Amino acid sequence: MLSPNPQPAPAFVTIFDDTYDQPDCRAYFRMLRALGYSNHTHAVPVFRAVLAELARVRGLSAPKVFDFASSYGIVSALMKHQVSAGAFLDRYASAALDDLSPDEMRASDSGWLAELPRNPLRPSFSGIDVADNAIRYACDVGLFEQGFSEDIQSDDPSPALAACLAETDLIVECGSVAHLMPAALDRMLTAATRKPWLVTSPVRGNERKAAFEIMRHHGLVVETLGLPPFPHRRFESVDEQARAIAIARAAGHETAGFETTGAFFAQIYIARPEAETTPISAWAVNPAELLQE
Repeated sequence: MLSPNPQPAPAFVTIFDDTYDQPDCRAYFRMLRALGYSNHTHAVPVFRAVLAELARVRGLSAPKVFDFASSYGIVSALMKHQVSAGAFLDRYASAALDDLSPDEMRASDSGWLAELPRNPLRPSFSGIDVADNAIRYACDVGLFEQGFSEDIQSDDPSPALAACLAETDLIVECGSVAHLMPAALDRMLTAATRKPWLVTSPVRGNERKAAFEIMRHHGLVVETLGLPPFPHRRFESVDEQARAIAIARAAGHETAGFETTGAFFAQIYIARPEAETTPISAWAVNPAELLQE
């Protein structure tokens, strides 16, 4: 989660603040599980399909993925390893982890992740977040080859971050409250000389028109691929639901059958160079079928 725009953000987006930058990931992942957070469950299988199609179109081996607003690296963990979001979060519900120190938790996660089956594409991952503890943890347990705790919404990327972005093939973002804040997005795409693909799953109503315009300015075609909205997490109160419905409707979304059912909904967007906009009917794995599972 990167620093917000100057625009004030709705109150519901700060629900993880107390757990977001802890010395280890337990409190954050337990919060996700307790709140029924399911964006990763629905979105990451589609992200994997996008990565596979990118690798096929460009003939890539070991593609380089950049995890934007990464927190402790859950998206990278689910893309890098063959493990479901449910099984991943269930691990952190175990009482056996309660008495571990942060260092012991790091060692436990490093060993557990090392034993998981890997994505056959063998992608490598780097990530960025303003939460320094979260980035450090993801690096320490082996999820990120490089991690950056920088606020590129406010400042240009460091030379090391710019060099990392220059070699990036795919940028991923899952459920970020500010939907790839425009200034940060522009800086990433300016540095990313390979013209990467980008896939994101913002909460409905949190999309930013300026972000889509920046993607197009950098020569990318933005699509939903006809993929339907999916649950993000359940509402914690009727007031939160009312705010979310108002925000989604103001953005032009039909909320009946979606937010009216008691949950935030999210939508996947993919951005690619026009010459690489292959139809999903030609993909090895159809992402529309993944969202119906």
